[in-house]
Amino acid sequence: MFLVASAVALSGAAQAQSKGKILVAYFSWGGNTREVAKQIQQQTGGDLFEITTVKPYPKDYNECVAEAKKEQQANARPALAAEVKDMAAYDTVFVGYPNWWGTMPQVLFTFLEKYDLSGKTVVPFCTHGGGRWGRSLNDLKKLCPDATVLEGLAISGGMVRRSKDDVVKWLQKTGIVGKK
Repeated sequence: MFLVASAVALSGAAQAQSKGKILVAYFSWGGNTREVAKQIQQQTGGDLFEITTVKPYPKDYNECVAEAKKEQQANARPALAAEVKDMAAYDTVFVGYPNWWGTMPQVLFTFLEKYDLSGKTVVPFCTHGGGRWGRSLNDLKKLCPDATVLEGLAISGGMVRRSKDDVVKWLQKTGIVGKK
């Protein structure tokens, strides 16, 4: 399989103690990241929150890619169409996104700058077309300097529909979901 887990930090015992109330926040353009987010939500029982923009991205792939590149070059912060009602209530926040131009879509920068995730456990996951994490983990850690960032999961877009077992194994490895 074309899956890559990137170790970020923490012992298994510390990870297992950090779960509490869970939010699965994700941005998905083509549906792959949404599918992984739903798999995580089903396994954790967390609340699902789709990160959306006020101005939707183009439906055409090439137009979307061009828009994403333009946003990244301008260091844009696209406006969020919805907000998490009570971020303070969550102890663990999964953050999912597709890898666009070597990092997270700019709307993830907007999202992560909006909320104070200090003291929370942040668990990244991404879908990609071959670029895996790119520099997104470094960018995420810079945006969440006072959060504990756990090991993430990167899944090739072509493998998403067949990734349920890999998602479960990853969640068990982080200690967020117990072994069955």
